[in-house]
Amino acid sequence: MTHSELHSLQQEVRSLGTTERAKNSVWFFKTGPGQYGEGDVFIGVTVPSLRKVSRTHAGLSLADIETLLHSPEHEFRLLALFILVIQFQKAKSDEVRETIYNFYLANTQWINNWDLVDSSAGYIVGEFLKDRSKKILTTLAHSKSLWERRIAIISTFAYIKDGDATDALAIARMLLHDTHDLIQKAVGWMLREVGKRCGEKTELQFLDEHYKTMPRTMLRYAIERLSEEQRRRYMGK
Repeated sequence: MTHSELHSLQQEVRSLGTTERAKNSVWFFKTGPGQYGEGDVFIGVTVPSLRKVSRTHAGLSLADIETLLHSPEHEFRLLALFILVIQFQKAKSDEVRETIYNFYLANTQWINNWDLVDSSAGYIVGEFLKDRSKKILTTLAHSKSLWERRIAIISTFAYIKDGDATDALAIARMLLHDTHDLIQKAVGWMLREVGKRCGEKTELQFLDEHYKTMPRTMLRYAIERLSEEQRRRYMGK
């Protein structure tokens, strides 16, 4: 895509935004001083609109995707990731998938909000590593970067969907005492999905071992699908 064509795409996306939605997003994604999304910029475009644009521009070059991903505007970064996921899913060779996977990990500093991670990590990192070593997930789980730690646990959703909880539980143990609520929520969410897709018994075994010491936010997310009696027992009520 030429510079003018990329500029045209950016203008197309900008035209879909509204000031009111942008203001709401600034609040919703916690962009204030000291908050996790500090300084993030929004133009107020809906996710369905971005997904539609991603499908019509799914052939974007990796260089242009990088330009979008390095944008200060949140929606451009999300659009870049939507397109990247489409390209990964449609790739006809492992070589192309590996290129996308490596590109993703080389640009984690720009995958810097929870929706950006959740829309992409499992579909790219998780899927690519299915039949490969998962050591990189351990590295990410121990990262100082909040977003890399979230990428580590969300990537395991790809295996949970296949009924395999092994890696999800391993990463959950590494993040068990993480102090950030966005990690606590993500781990709790994956534990809940383990119960849903891999068997409640598997989730309960993990909870029985760790519920007394895990953060309450993580625990609340993990037990949402359990019976009222089970929830009361784990919460000590």
